[in-house]
Amino acid sequence: MHLLQAQPGEISDGGDPVDPDQTPADLIVISAADTELAGLSAALQARGEGKGPSVRLANLSWLTHPYAVDLYLDKTALRSRLVVARVLGGAGYWSYGLEQFSRRLREAGVAFAALPGDDKPDDALFEASSLPRETWQRLWGYLVEGGPDNAANFLADCAHLLGQGDAPAGPAPLLRAGFYWPGAGVADLERLRAAWVPGRPVAALVFYRAL
Repeated sequence: MHLLQAQPGEISDGGDPVDPDQTPADLIVISAADTELAGLSAALQARGEGKGPSVRLANLSWLTHPYAVDLYLDKTALRSRLVVARVLGGAGYWSYGLEQFSRRLREAGVAFAALPGDDKPDDALFEASSLPRETWQRLWGYLVEGGPDNAANFLADCAHLLGQGDAPAGPAPLLRAGFYWPGAGVADLERLRAAWVPGRPVAALVFYRAL
């Protein structure tokens, strides 16, 4: 069987199995959204190397082939302590992966949270998880809201579940739309105007909220 090596930024069409070739870690986060993985990666960098549990980030597109699912479980996920998967499209989109992750991680005593990939509740994903409903909803809330603070608190909450550190604040709502200026947090138009150079052209950039 032809086996592809996963590369950052690549999307698999599911035709060939992909081997992410990741070493095990305390926490594994799987998501179909590159923006979400990038946000968590930035939060890890801000946290600092060696602080908190070890983490691996994986793209769900790497795990669409049944052989890739089995391989990743054997090499990486079963040797972890907590696995969080954001399943875009629900259980039907990732049926084999969800079935195998749910059953085999439960048998191995590895905590598992299968979270919706959007903001719509999904009881089928909760039933496949091994975490209590309140914990499941809280982890989902951090990722649904997004933003740097929620990403940092998501990682801190996962660390707390693994016995490291105090419980962080719960998910904080993030504006669905608004103004942004680097370093200003939640900005308004007056804050942006204060940073403009008088007499110079002004360009408005529209970008995806998750960034």
